[in-house]
Amino acid sequence: MAALFVCLPLAVSSQEIVRLGTPINEADLVDFDLIAEPGGDGFPPGNGTARQGKSVYEARCAACHGISGEGISGRTVIAGGDMNSEEPPLRTVGSYWPYASTLFDFVRRAMPAESPKSLTNEEVYQVVAYVLFLNGLVDEDESLNAETLPRVEMPNADGFIDRSREH
Repeated sequence: MAALFVCLPLAVSSQEIVRLGTPINEADLVDFDLIAEPGGDGFPPGNGTARQGKSVYEARCAACHGISGEGISGRTVIAGGDMNSEEPPLRTVGSYWPYASTLFDFVRRAMPAESPKSLTNEEVYQVVAYVLFLNGLVDEDESLNAETLPRVEMPNADGFIDRSREH
């Protein structure tokens, strides 16, 4: 009989509807799926140069990534590195990431860490240009936008094996 009293509340509560948050609709999802693809699809309007991005980077990114991309820990280093070093390689944006679109996509979705998605599209282009500049991949006054950013050649673009079509 005691077992029945213990199990009865569990049975009742397991059938209750959980009411957390509010339902969403299509309009709520507009800015949710922000994917900037290597081929150029998914980039928003806007543009930016490293010269413009320096001030945004210093104000919003340098606290974690250092003034020159040197980072404040091994996980926040974004400049330098060499995938062909005899030491264990330092994986940074410039040495490891295969596409500039990956950087754009990541900054747009997840940075700054304490306030993701708070940068405008212009600021994202500017910060990305500055990070690529710190890695010696673009010139300081080179304008990056939806058309030019996917054309940035990353040093490790051929360092990955696409096995997505293997069975």
